[in-house]
Amino acid sequence: MAALAPSPTDRRKVRLRALRYLAAFFPPVAGAVSLLDHGLATWALPIHAFVTIPLLEVLMPRHADALSKAEEQAALEDPLFDALLYLIVPLQWGMLVLFLFHMGEPGLAWWERAGRVASMGVLCGIHGINVAHELGHRAKRYERGMARALLLTSLYMHFMIEHNRGHHRRVATADDPASARYGETVYAFWVRSIVFGWLSAWRIEAEQQRRKGRPVLDLRNEMVQAMLWQAALLSTIAAVFGGMVLLCFVGAAAIGILLLETVNYIEHYGLRRKPGRAGGHRRVHYVHSWNSDHLLGRLTLFELTRHSDHHWKASRPYQVLRSREEAPQLPTGYPGTMLLSLVPPLFFHVMHPRLHAMVEREEELILAA
Repeated sequence: MAALAPSPTDRRKVRLRALRYLAAFFPPVAGAVSLLDHGLATWALPIHAFVTIPLLEVLMPRHADALSKAEEQAALEDPLFDALLYLIVPLQWGMLVLFLFHMGEPGLAWWERAGRVASMGVLCGIHGINVAHELGHRAKRYERGMARALLLTSLYMHFMIEHNRGHHRRVATADDPASARYGETVYAFWVRSIVFGWLSAWRIEAEQQRRKGRPVLDLRNEMVQAMLWQAALLSTIAAVFGGMVLLCFVGAAAIGILLLETVNYIEHYGLRRKPGRAGGHRRVHYVHSWNSDHLLGRLTLFELTRHSDHHWKASRPYQVLRSREEAPQLPTGYPGTMLLSLVPPLFFHVMHPRLHAMVEREEELILAA
């Protein structure tokens, strides 16, 4: 263990590395501009997320930087990495309150209102769900509580149940609603993943309730709790702000959900684990997730794009996720690939040659037809 002890130089280097994740706080700044300004500025955040970042990532090289063992230990010990995540929780809720108060503003053109809804939707996706994904894998109860609070802002509280206890167990198999099949369009995937992911979360909780000898529709059922929390939030918004603002919030949450599901689509598209000798499937390997080392997306999404290492060890905190050479690489960062997926013929044209080459090279893979 003495060889792994971080030096003062290691700690300084890691602290500077932590400061790079301040890039994840630019979306709320752009979101505030969208909610407080008018005209084209109401689209500031969607433009930043899906025009500026994809263009920059096309121009910038991949950045597969790696930490030494001592630097990894320093990163695990530095509280700033966790503090940045924790700060997202009140920030996301603050942005939601700001959104609710400003959506009822009189005189807004329909396209300005749409820009504000889209901006809140982007925040629901990258902060309400993505940061919840990171915190939801933590062992501490209060961190999982923060994850649920974030998921509530996107009306997707069942995600933590299905993702942690369903997706991670079944990833890259035919049984996983969140693993896209070969030739499946993102639009068909949205329907399949959303519907069957929700049903899977109910099944997971129902099985747990039965194992504990409780009725399924019990207040200790996390799905029941999630539905009640979401109903309470919707009722409160309707009572305080009215039906129009409620519809705007539901629209923003829907955008956040579709952003998450588009990320799910590109993360595992076409990748399938081989069956095991005794039935079931082989262990999840690095080749069962698509990765991106493009720096802007990495920092904005707290390293979600290093997805292979996350599936190899889900408990590994974002700051020490590693780039894996053997993992399949997306043609560009997450935002650019998400846009590409919206045009299925073009997406297939770009992805299928990469996918076929991976299947030919890696014995752990078959096509997810």
